[in-house]
Amino acid sequence: MSASVIPRQVQAVRRFNRFYTQKIGVLNEGLLDSGYSLTEVRVLYELAHHHRLTATELGRDLGLDAGYLSRMLRGFERQGLISRTPSAADGRQSHLVLTEPGRRAFAPLDVRSNQQVKDLLSRLSPTQQDQLGRAMRTISQLLEPDTKPKVPYVLRPSRPGDMGWVVHRHGVLYSQEYGYDERFEALVAGIVAEFIQNLEPNRERCWIAERDGENVGCVFLVKKSKTVAKLRTLLVEPSARGLGIGRRLVSECVRFARQAGYKKITLWTQSELQAARHLYQDAGFKLAGRKRHSSWGRDHLVAETWELTL
Repeated sequence: MSASVIPRQVQAVRRFNRFYTQKIGVLNEGLLDSGYSLTEVRVLYELAHHHRLTATELGRDLGLDAGYLSRMLRGFERQGLISRTPSAADGRQSHLVLTEPGRRAFAPLDVRSNQQVKDLLSRLSPTQQDQLGRAMRTISQLLEPDTKPKVPYVLRPSRPGDMGWVVHRHGVLYSQEYGYDERFEALVAGIVAEFIQNLEPNRERCWIAERDGENVGCVFLVKKSKTVAKLRTLLVEPSARGLGIGRRLVSECVRFARQAGYKKITLWTQSELQAARHLYQDAGFKLAGRKRHSSWGRDHLVAETWELTL
Protein backbone atom coordinates (compact mmCIF):
# COMPACT_ATOMS: atom_id res chain seq x y z
CA MET A 1 0.00 0.00 0.00
CA SER A 2 1.40 3.38 -0.95
CA ALA A 3 1.80 6.02 1.75
CA SER A 4 -0.50 9.01 1.79
CA VAL A 5 1.03 12.14 0.28
CA ILE A 6 0.92 15.40 2.19
CA PRO A 7 -0.10 18.27 -0.16
CA ARG A 8 2.45 20.69 1.30
CA GLN A 9 5.20 18.18 0.52
CA VAL A 10 4.07 18.07 -3.12
CA GLN A 11 4.45 21.83 -3.25
CA ALA A 12 7.83 21.62 -1.52
CA VAL A 13 9.15 19.20 -4.17
CA ARG A 14 7.81 21.35 -7.00
CA ARG A 15 9.35 24.46 -5.41
CA PHE A 16 12.71 22.71 -5.14
CA ASN A 17 12.49 21.56 -8.78
CA ARG A 18 11.84 25.12 -9.96
CA PHE A 19 14.70 26.42 -7.83
CA TYR A 20 17.26 23.84 -8.94
CA THR A 21 16.44 23.84 -12.66
CA GLN A 22 16.82 27.62 -12.65
CA LYS A 23 20.04 27.38 -10.65
CA ILE A 24 21.76 25.06 -13.15
CA GLY A 25 20.33 26.74 -16.24
CA VAL A 26 18.16 23.85 -17.48
CA LEU A 27 15.51 26.29 -18.71
CA ASN A 28 17.93 28.12 -20.97
CA GLU A 29 17.41 27.46 -24.68
CA GLY A 30 20.87 25.92 -25.04
CA LEU A 31 22.33 24.11 -22.04
CA LEU A 32 25.78 25.34 -20.98
CA ASP A 33 25.67 28.04 -23.70
CA SER A 34 25.60 25.34 -26.37
CA GLY A 35 23.20 24.44 -29.15
CA TYR A 36 22.16 21.27 -27.30
CA SER A 37 19.21 20.63 -25.00
CA LEU A 38 19.53 19.07 -21.54
CA THR A 39 18.45 15.68 -22.89
CA GLU A 40 20.89 15.82 -25.78
CA VAL A 41 23.76 16.65 -23.44
CA ARG A 42 22.73 13.74 -21.17
CA VAL A 43 22.79 11.36 -24.14
CA LEU A 44 26.22 12.62 -25.22
CA TYR A 45 27.45 12.25 -21.63
CA GLU A 46 26.34 8.61 -21.43
CA LEU A 47 27.97 7.80 -24.76
CA ALA A 48 31.20 9.50 -23.68
CA HIS A 49 31.38 7.61 -20.37
CA HIS A 50 30.11 4.16 -21.36
CA HIS A 51 31.56 1.87 -24.00
CA ARG A 52 29.36 0.47 -26.80
CA LEU A 53 25.85 1.19 -25.49
CA THR A 54 22.85 0.14 -27.54
CA ALA A 55 19.90 2.44 -28.12
CA THR A 56 17.76 0.13 -25.98
CA GLU A 57 20.19 0.36 -23.06
CA LEU A 58 20.50 4.11 -23.45
CA GLY A 59 16.74 4.63 -23.49
CA ARG A 60 16.27 2.39 -20.45
CA ASP A 61 19.00 4.08 -18.41
CA LEU A 62 17.72 7.58 -19.16
CA GLY A 63 14.01 6.75 -19.18
CA LEU A 64 13.55 8.15 -22.71
CA ASP A 65 10.78 7.36 -25.17
CA ALA A 66 12.17 5.06 -27.89
CA GLY A 67 10.82 7.17 -30.78
CA TYR A 68 12.14 10.42 -29.31
CA LEU A 69 15.57 8.88 -28.70
CA SER A 70 15.66 7.38 -32.21
CA ARG A 71 15.03 10.80 -33.81
CA MET A 72 17.74 12.36 -31.63
CA LEU A 73 20.28 9.67 -32.55
CA ARG A 74 19.55 10.08 -36.26
CA GLY A 75 20.26 13.80 -35.85
CA PHE A 76 23.57 13.02 -34.16
CA GLU A 77 24.46 10.68 -37.01
CA ARG A 78 23.73 13.38 -39.61
CA GLN A 79 26.04 15.71 -37.68
CA GLY A 80 28.74 13.03 -37.62
CA LEU A 81 28.74 12.87 -33.80
CA ILE A 82 28.05 9.14 -33.45
CA SER A 83 28.52 5.94 -35.42
CA ARG A 84 26.77 2.57 -35.18
CA THR A 85 28.39 -0.87 -35.10
CA PRO A 86 26.20 -3.99 -35.47
CA SER A 87 26.03 -6.08 -32.30
CA ALA A 88 27.57 -9.55 -32.64
CA ALA A 89 25.16 -10.86 -29.99
CA ASP A 90 21.96 -9.47 -31.51
CA GLY A 91 21.77 -8.43 -35.16
CA ARG A 92 18.75 -6.23 -34.41
CA GLN A 93 20.85 -4.01 -32.15
CA SER A 94 23.73 -1.65 -32.86
CA HIS A 95 26.40 -0.32 -30.52
CA LEU A 96 26.54 3.47 -30.38
CA VAL A 97 29.96 5.12 -30.26
CA LEU A 98 30.96 8.77 -30.16
CA THR A 99 33.08 9.66 -33.17
CA GLU A 100 36.13 11.88 -32.84
CA PRO A 101 34.05 14.94 -33.87
CA GLY A 102 31.48 13.84 -31.29
CA ARG A 103 34.11 13.74 -28.54
CA ARG A 104 35.39 17.17 -29.58
CA ALA A 105 31.83 18.52 -29.42
CA PHE A 106 31.19 17.01 -25.98
CA ALA A 107 34.53 17.87 -24.33
CA PRO A 108 33.87 21.62 -23.81
CA LEU A 109 30.37 20.82 -22.51
CA ASP A 110 31.89 18.52 -19.90
CA VAL A 111 34.41 21.18 -18.90
CA ARG A 112 31.73 23.88 -18.63
CA SER A 113 29.46 21.58 -16.60
CA ASN A 114 32.25 20.86 -14.12
CA GLN A 115 33.07 24.55 -13.87
CA GLN A 116 29.41 25.43 -13.28
CA VAL A 117 29.28 23.04 -10.32
CA LYS A 118 32.60 24.33 -8.99
CA ASP A 119 31.25 27.88 -9.13
CA LEU A 120 28.18 26.83 -7.14
CA LEU A 121 30.24 24.99 -4.52
CA SER A 122 32.85 27.75 -4.22
CA ARG A 123 30.28 29.88 -2.38
CA LEU A 124 30.02 27.25 0.35
CA SER A 125 32.38 26.31 3.16
CA PRO A 126 33.78 22.74 3.23
CA THR A 127 31.24 21.86 5.93
CA GLN A 128 28.39 23.24 3.83
CA GLN A 129 29.66 21.33 0.79
CA ASP A 130 29.53 18.11 2.85
CA GLN A 131 26.00 18.98 3.99
CA LEU A 132 24.90 19.53 0.40
CA GLY A 133 26.45 16.24 -0.71
CA ARG A 134 24.70 14.33 2.08
CA ALA A 135 21.37 15.97 1.23
CA MET A 136 21.71 14.98 -2.43
CA ARG A 137 22.63 11.41 -1.51
CA THR A 138 19.60 11.26 0.77
CA ILE A 139 17.31 12.37 -2.06
CA SER A 140 18.79 9.75 -4.40
CA GLN A 141 18.57 6.94 -1.85
CA LEU A 142 14.98 7.75 -0.87
CA LEU A 143 13.70 7.98 -4.44
CA GLU A 144 15.68 5.01 -5.80
CA PRO A 145 16.58 2.78 -2.81
CA ASP A 146 17.22 -0.30 -4.97
CA THR A 147 19.95 1.45 -6.96
CA LYS A 148 21.91 2.71 -3.97
CA PRO A 149 25.62 2.33 -4.82
CA LYS A 150 27.86 0.43 -2.46
CA VAL A 151 30.27 3.24 -1.68
CA PRO A 152 33.57 2.19 -0.04
CA TYR A 153 34.00 3.06 3.62
CA VAL A 154 36.92 3.63 6.00
CA LEU A 155 37.43 2.82 9.67
CA ARG A 156 39.15 5.51 11.71
CA PRO A 157 39.74 6.50 15.35
CA SER A 158 37.22 8.82 16.96
CA ARG A 159 37.66 12.59 16.88
CA PRO A 160 35.86 15.53 18.53
CA GLY A 161 32.13 15.39 17.84
CA ASP A 162 31.99 11.63 17.25
CA MET A 163 30.99 10.75 20.81
CA GLY A 164 27.93 12.98 20.64
CA TRP A 165 27.02 11.31 17.35
CA VAL A 166 27.32 7.84 18.94
CA VAL A 167 24.90 8.77 21.73
CA HIS A 168 22.48 10.56 19.40
CA ARG A 169 22.26 7.81 16.79
CA HIS A 170 21.82 5.07 19.40
CA GLY A 171 18.97 7.06 20.89
CA VAL A 172 17.28 7.67 17.54
CA LEU A 173 17.74 4.25 15.94
CA TYR A 174 16.86 2.13 18.97
CA SER A 175 13.73 4.22 19.46
CA GLN A 176 12.72 3.84 15.80
CA GLU A 177 13.58 0.15 15.44
CA TYR A 178 12.89 -1.31 18.91
CA GLY A 179 10.80 1.26 20.78
CA TYR A 180 13.43 1.95 23.47
CA ASP A 181 12.85 5.23 25.30
CA GLU A 182 15.30 7.97 26.35
CA ARG A 183 16.64 5.85 29.21
CA PHE A 184 18.47 3.73 26.66
CA GLU A 185 20.08 6.87 25.27
CA ALA A 186 21.11 7.75 28.84
CA LEU A 187 22.70 4.29 29.20
CA VAL A 188 24.78 4.85 26.05
CA ALA A 189 25.72 8.36 27.23
CA GLY A 190 27.09 6.83 30.43
CA ILE A 191 29.12 4.25 28.51
CA VAL A 192 30.58 6.97 26.29
CA ALA A 193 31.38 9.28 29.22
CA GLU A 194 33.15 6.47 31.07
CA PHE A 195 35.18 5.63 27.96
CA ILE A 196 36.33 9.22 27.52
CA GLN A 197 37.16 9.83 31.18
CA ASN A 198 39.00 6.55 31.83
CA LEU A 199 40.53 5.79 28.44
CA GLU A 200 43.61 3.55 28.37
CA PRO A 201 44.77 4.01 24.74
CA ASN A 202 46.90 0.88 24.67
CA ARG A 203 44.04 -1.32 25.83
CA GLU A 204 40.86 0.45 24.73
CA ARG A 205 39.69 1.84 21.43
CA CYS A 206 36.75 3.30 19.49
CA TRP A 207 36.34 2.78 15.75
CA ILE A 208 34.16 5.00 13.57
CA ALA A 209 33.05 3.77 10.14
CA GLU A 210 32.89 6.67 7.70
CA ARG A 211 31.50 6.67 4.17
CA ASP A 212 31.71 9.67 1.88
CA GLY A 213 32.52 11.93 4.82
CA GLU A 214 29.55 10.74 6.89
CA ASN A 215 29.61 8.60 10.06
CA VAL A 216 27.80 5.31 9.41
CA GLY A 217 28.95 2.97 12.18
CA CYS A 218 30.83 2.59 15.45
CA VAL A 219 32.03 0.15 18.07
CA PHE A 220 34.02 0.36 21.34
CA LEU A 221 36.38 -2.15 22.92
CA VAL A 222 36.93 -1.37 26.62
CA LYS A 223 38.80 -2.94 29.52
CA LYS A 224 36.73 -5.02 31.95
CA SER A 225 39.68 -6.57 33.76
CA LYS A 226 43.33 -7.27 33.11
CA THR A 227 42.46 -10.29 30.97
CA VAL A 228 38.91 -9.53 29.78
CA ALA A 229 37.78 -6.90 27.27
CA LYS A 230 34.21 -5.81 26.58
CA LEU A 231 32.71 -5.02 23.16
CA ARG A 232 30.17 -2.18 23.38
CA THR A 233 27.94 0.17 21.32
CA LEU A 234 28.08 -1.66 18.00
CA LEU A 235 25.94 0.28 15.53
CA VAL A 236 25.59 0.51 11.74
CA GLU A 237 23.37 3.10 10.08
CA PRO A 238 20.47 1.65 8.02
CA SER A 239 21.80 3.45 4.94
CA ALA A 240 25.08 1.52 5.18
CA ARG A 241 23.85 -1.95 6.10
CA GLY A 242 24.81 -4.74 3.74
CA LEU A 243 28.31 -3.38 3.11
CA GLY A 244 30.03 -5.63 5.67
CA ILE A 245 30.69 -2.75 8.09
CA GLY A 246 29.33 -4.53 11.16
CA ARG A 247 31.41 -7.62 10.47
CA ARG A 248 34.51 -5.49 9.98
CA LEU A 249 33.94 -3.56 13.22
CA VAL A 250 33.63 -6.79 15.21
CA SER A 251 36.74 -8.27 13.59
CA GLU A 252 38.74 -5.12 14.43
CA CYS A 253 37.72 -5.50 18.06
CA VAL A 254 38.91 -9.13 18.08
CA ARG A 255 42.18 -8.28 16.37
CA PHE A 256 42.93 -5.40 18.74
CA ALA A 257 42.00 -7.45 21.84
CA ARG A 258 44.48 -10.17 20.87
CA GLN A 259 47.14 -7.56 20.19
CA ALA A 260 46.50 -5.93 23.59
CA GLY A 261 46.94 -9.25 25.39
CA TYR A 262 43.37 -9.96 26.49
CA LYS A 263 42.32 -13.59 26.98
CA LYS A 264 38.58 -13.10 26.50
CA ILE A 265 36.04 -10.67 25.03
CA THR A 266 32.57 -10.42 26.51
CA LEU A 267 29.53 -8.44 25.41
CA TRP A 268 25.96 -7.74 26.53
CA THR A 269 23.12 -7.54 24.04
CA GLN A 270 19.41 -8.25 23.60
CA SER A 271 17.93 -11.38 22.04
CA GLU A 272 15.87 -9.31 19.57
CA LEU A 273 18.97 -7.76 17.97
CA GLN A 274 19.17 -10.56 15.44
CA ALA A 275 21.59 -8.96 12.97
CA ALA A 276 24.13 -8.24 15.74
CA ARG A 277 23.75 -11.75 17.19
CA HIS A 278 24.58 -13.27 13.80
CA LEU A 279 27.73 -11.14 13.60
CA TYR A 280 28.83 -12.32 17.03
CA GLN A 281 28.15 -15.95 16.17
CA ASP A 282 30.08 -15.67 12.92
CA ALA A 283 33.04 -14.16 14.81
CA GLY A 284 33.12 -17.17 17.16
CA PHE A 285 31.33 -15.76 20.20
CA LYS A 286 29.34 -18.23 22.31
CA LEU A 287 26.16 -17.49 24.25
CA ALA A 288 27.06 -17.60 27.96
CA GLY A 289 23.88 -16.46 29.70
CA ARG A 290 20.34 -15.10 29.36
CA LYS A 291 18.21 -13.01 31.72
CA ARG A 292 14.69 -11.61 31.33
CA HIS A 293 14.15 -7.96 32.22
CA SER A 294 12.01 -4.87 31.58
CA SER A 295 13.93 -1.74 30.61
CA TRP A 296 13.75 1.43 28.50
CA GLY A 297 9.95 1.36 28.33
CA ARG A 298 9.84 -2.25 27.07
CA ASP A 299 8.67 -5.40 28.85
CA HIS A 300 9.71 -9.01 28.27
CA LEU A 301 13.22 -8.28 27.01
CA VAL A 302 15.88 -10.98 27.17
CA ALA A 303 19.44 -9.81 27.88
CA GLU A 304 22.22 -12.06 26.63
CA THR A 305 25.88 -12.33 27.53
CA TRP A 306 28.23 -13.58 24.82
CA GLU A 307 31.91 -14.54 25.19
CA LEU A 308 34.86 -15.21 22.92
CA THR A 309 37.98 -16.96 24.17
CA LEU A 310 41.06 -15.56 22.44
